[in-house]
Amino acid sequence: MSFYHTYEQLKDLPFQELFSKITSLDVERVLKKDRLTRDDYMILLSPAAEDYLEEMAQRAHQLTVQHFGKTMQLFLPLYVSDYCVNTCKYCSFSVDNVFPRKRLTMEEVEQEAKAIRDKGIEHIILLSGESRMHSSVEYLKECMTVLKKYFSSVGIEIQPMDQVDYEELVNSGIDGLTVYQEVYNEDIYREIHTKGPKRDYRYRLDTPERGCRAGMRSVNIGALLGLDDWRKESFISGLHAQYLQDTYLETEIGTSFPRIRPNAGGFQPNVDVSDKNLVQAMLALRIFLPRVGITISTRENPAFRDDIIPLGVTKMSAASSTEVGGYTNPDDTQSQFEISDERSVDEIRNLLHSKGYQPVMKDWQII
Repeated sequence: MSFYHTYEQLKDLPFQELFSKITSLDVERVLKKDRLTRDDYMILLSPAAEDYLEEMAQRAHQLTVQHFGKTMQLFLPLYVSDYCVNTCKYCSFSVDNVFPRKRLTMEEVEQEAKAIRDKGIEHIILLSGESRMHSSVEYLKECMTVLKKYFSSVGIEIQPMDQVDYEELVNSGIDGLTVYQEVYNEDIYREIHTKGPKRDYRYRLDTPERGCRAGMRSVNIGALLGLDDWRKESFISGLHAQYLQDTYLETEIGTSFPRIRPNAGGFQPNVDVSDKNLVQAMLALRIFLPRVGITISTRENPAFRDDIIPLGVTKMSAASSTEVGGYTNPDDTQSQFEISDERSVDEIRNLLHSKGYQPVMKDWQII
């Protein structure tokens, strides 16, 4: 059994027609319920629900405080390699983009780790381009021998791997996996991933499950918004998160809502996703899945990130660099995407305190 079987049942649904038939009475009925069905979730993603964002925000805030308290976990990404073997139209690391590639040595990994740790951050995500040669299991395990001296939790966002590989990484101390499907629409997926192993839609879709079975403490998924209709993509992503929560009870499931940012290839989004659209997607998911983690990165601008803190977010990045070696040797040669919020960790901490939230620098310890 796999979520792909659920996707096959969903992919040919007439989403536009279904969304257009939803009324304000449907939305009001759903907002009175304690537990939501899949149909209820679709209702909260509909155009009709746009007139109820204030009510949805209040409900989402109440549910988030109930399940997570007024806390916000802070983390940073650590890019160790930008070598990639895939051609993805929207990504700066795509193999077709010509720029000087690099992979950090262990000495450089340690320098980056010290720079991040000096900011007070104890949770990081280890990122790389998708290349089994340059981001091998052995290389990542070597990185972990350095990183676990500095951080209480280390996740990965790399190329999809087999379960046995994830088991090795879990044994090395890695406790989290982030993998975005990018786009759930299988036809669009193949149009924008033109070369490389990433073209295998099914293998990527099943990656979160392999991570869960391998013993990852947390698994984070999501769609890259702007590649297809955001309502449809949010709906399928939410059902994917629900499936993982229901199937892998010991794993903490989280979601993210990344929007396409300027990149080296100059790719323009197929669909515009406004701030209002993104807020609706977040609120609907929080009400549908009260226990799911929600991450917002520095892709989003400061004013927007400030405004959405009470609306369901549980994890934020701060003072991020999306280039390899960017914390100790920023050279502006090539980052994966442009960031929008460049505020320091201290500024984000002060912001959270001013809003009555407790910034969490550590809530897990590698054993």
